[in-house]
Amino acid sequence: MSLKTTKRIASELLNRGSSSVRIKPSAIEDAQKALTKDDVRSMISKGDIYAIKEKHNMSIYAKLLNAKRSKGRKRGRGRRKGTLKARSGDMHKKEVRALRRVLGTLKADNTIDGKTFKTLYRLVRGGNFASKASLLNHIRTMGIEINDERFEKLRHM
Repeated sequence: MSLKTTKRIASELLNRGSSSVRIKPSAIEDAQKALTKDDVRSMISKGDIYAIKEKHNMSIYAKLLNAKRSKGRKRGRGRRKGTLKARSGDMHKKEVRALRRVLGTLKADNTIDGKTFKTLYRLVRGGNFASKASLLNHIRTMGIEINDERFEKLRHM
């Protein structure tokens, strides 16, 4: 088998790219004689074929930058690229997760059935509800009974 094929098989076994696989000069003949995947595997275990170390980005620069930003540096107008709304974080995710939690508790204690749960879940996903209160009001308008005490408990969940 050619060296190219041996390298390809070794890269499969080592889960690395073929450009990072190295064959020791003393083992080149053996690598050419290797016929099966097991032969290549044995050469890897001997250390005749190996992969060079992966390169990692140094995180010290990121750490220094984050330290400066935590002090309030490098956050001026010239640095900003998104709108204020875009920079304010994932408020939508937080809201959707809260609404889904409410739906989960209502389904768990059989206040709503599976079919209603699915329709409400899709409405939540579509962004139809601004808050938990609006979701609970919608559920009430559907004809599902939620007393005031439970309504408040769910709203502040």
